[in-house]
Amino acid sequence: MSVKTKRLFKKIISYSGIFFFILAVGMLWWQLRDYSLRDIAHAILDIPLINLFAACLACLLGYLALSLYDFLALNYVGGRVTWWKWMLAGMLGFAISNNAGHAVVSGGAIRYRLYTRWRIRGGDILKMLTISGFTYFLGASAIVVIGYFLIPRAVFENSVGVSMGLNTLFIFCAAVLLAYFAMTVLFRKKSVKIGQIKFQIPSTQLAFCQTVLGITDSVLAGLVLYFCLTPFVHIPFGTFIGLFVIAQSTGVFSQVPGGIGVFESVFLLALPDSVDKANIFGALLAYRIIYYVLPLIGAGSLFFIYERWLRSRMKKWLAEAKEKIPAKIKSIKNEIRNKK
Repeated sequence: MSVKTKRLFKKIISYSGIFFFILAVGMLWWQLRDYSLRDIAHAILDIPLINLFAACLACLLGYLALSLYDFLALNYVGGRVTWWKWMLAGMLGFAISNNAGHAVVSGGAIRYRLYTRWRIRGGDILKMLTISGFTYFLGASAIVVIGYFLIPRAVFENSVGVSMGLNTLFIFCAAVLLAYFAMTVLFRKKSVKIGQIKFQIPSTQLAFCQTVLGITDSVLAGLVLYFCLTPFVHIPFGTFIGLFVIAQSTGVFSQVPGGIGVFESVFLLALPDSVDKANIFGALLAYRIIYYVLPLIGAGSLFFIYERWLRSRMKKWLAEAKEKIPAKIKSIKNEIRNKK
């Protein structure tokens, strides 16, 4: 591939997010054209407080699960840091990447800043980001495979297109899971070199932990929306979580920041026409506030406190050094004079 082709390819990827965002906004407008902002605001206010509390609790547990992505990744590269450090890096990294999109760049940048400070090498940080990406897609694939058997058979009978799409998605996700686990068995303790970085093939035990963690993360994220949604529509959780993962994965691949518009469009299109779309959109807005905005504020505040604390410690160390160094130099000079 030539340099010009590579540049063109990068530009297409960069601008694809804008294209999908514009497309998603158009689809949202079409879905909600018969509703006013007042209808949507009323829908948010109509969510019971107990449901909002349950959604917030699921969000907290979800971000604790997300921080375990970094724990698994650190174990993969053999890194060791204090527990609160990988929790801070994990929650802050995902809070930023969930909102900003381009997870490798946005979440990777903050991880690079923190982990290099904690003496983790740049190559190992890239390995950590890669293994975390696989953790998410293993969990999402496992949920799609499980959800395939929970989706009512009527969904397959009503539309040939939907039936083909779901069957294709099931085959793809099942193939991804089988291929990953087969790789951990057949190529155990071997490595693959990509560029200058050597990736060790994960163990089957690590692959199992990745899958369980990915499932847990997606289920907890789905529960945040499910608690906001249940006052307006009754849908079995098995069917819901499969739909949620498909909509969420579409948002991730679109490269739109936070999948905003894309996630909502896919979700609204998948629901029956009989439901009140204003209520559903209100629930989706509540979900975005709880799962995206609040964690960003909370994790960002923790990062700000940590940076202020670190800066004050550095000032203290510099002040102590300024006091000790002249005294030490004076002591050395006196020793030299005495020897003479």
